[in-house]
Amino acid sequence: MLSDTSRPVVAATLPVVAEHIGEIAQRFYRHMFAEHPELLNGVFNRGNQVHGDQQQALAGSVAAFASGLVESPERIPEHLLSRIAHKHASLGIRPDQYQIVHDNLMWAIADVLGDAVTPEVAAAWDEVYWLMANALINQERGLYSARGVRPETVWRQWKVEKKIRETPDVMTFVVKRIDDRLVKTSLPGQYVTVRMTMPDGVLQPRQYSLTRADDGEHRQFSVKRVCGGDEPDGEMSTLLHDSVDVGDILSLSLPYGDVVLDDSGRPVVFATAGIGIAPVAGMLSHLAKAGSGLNITLLHADLDEPSFPLRRQVVSDVLELRRAKLYAWYEKGVESMEPLNGVFQGLMNPAAVDLPDDALYYLCGPLPFMQGVRSRLLERGVAPQDIQYEVFGPDLWQADLD
Repeated sequence: MLSDTSRPVVAATLPVVAEHIGEIAQRFYRHMFAEHPELLNGVFNRGNQVHGDQQQALAGSVAAFASGLVESPERIPEHLLSRIAHKHASLGIRPDQYQIVHDNLMWAIADVLGDAVTPEVAAAWDEVYWLMANALINQERGLYSARGVRPETVWRQWKVEKKIRETPDVMTFVVKRIDDRLVKTSLPGQYVTVRMTMPDGVLQPRQYSLTRADDGEHRQFSVKRVCGGDEPDGEMSTLLHDSVDVGDILSLSLPYGDVVLDDSGRPVVFATAGIGIAPVAGMLSHLAKAGSGLNITLLHADLDEPSFPLRRQVVSDVLELRRAKLYAWYEKGVESMEPLNGVFQGLMNPAAVDLPDDALYYLCGPLPFMQGVRSRLLERGVAPQDIQYEVFGPDLWQADLD
């Protein structure tokens, strides 16, 4: 808990820290990478650094965590950190690396705020940092322990067995284990981190959703080509699409991710757009494999039917499930060759279909799409806690905070 000494100091300085937290985050990353350039080799996604996504996500999470401590000093808002802990575990983050982050973050706070950072203020925010860091370390320790690994052993080599073109810009990779270790089963909706050496020799990680249930020998993930090619945000997808072939070896982490399918038996509604179908395809595959009798509704939006990634797999799984329905929204018309329950033109409107009562909702797609769908669901009376969402990359939304 936050101490009685630090709480009033944090409360008093939170507005000014929040006002400058974006600049603090930028200075922090710039300074840390100058002092520890090795962290850009295999740990941090440099595409997120170029576009500022990582800086924004850090700023938002620190401000939200500090606000939670001020509002409820008797408890640590650990629920805010689950998404971060899973990302860290998939990257093999170690406890000792939190000291590096601490030193550079505190330097950035002092550098931006100057004389306002008195010894008292520094001590209070130091306490906030270590409350947050230790909460993450404990969560990550539990995630590693549950998989029976250490940070350095989350990685494993897999051979590419199939490379399947889903659409002009989406490729599916089926990889097979090449050692005798048991495959740690993934949960429906989880992702793996893929690490590859870029043409300039720098090791880079990217997370990709698992798009089919494990079978003990194989894993499957799908990759959308990101525009940018030689730019950091498109370098991994370009390499996977153009340079990785059947027979090549890839390094994958164990599966992690906190947005997983609830097993309470309540009806489920999925709302996806574009490549946002990826984690939901994995969930549907798990449900079909288990012969689930859940009441399932899938709402998907895309440019047109040929642009619908993993369409044949998804439609097959929906048909196999006894109580599943699939509705699609296409911007370029309502033509469909698939046995859908309904096809609409334009942007997704959940009000166009009958949705089950007391359902759990899972959203995945571009941020504006998820914001729009979530707003409409809230207007229908859906409780915020019944709406989960998956963000590809750093969470710049944090809608679950309400």
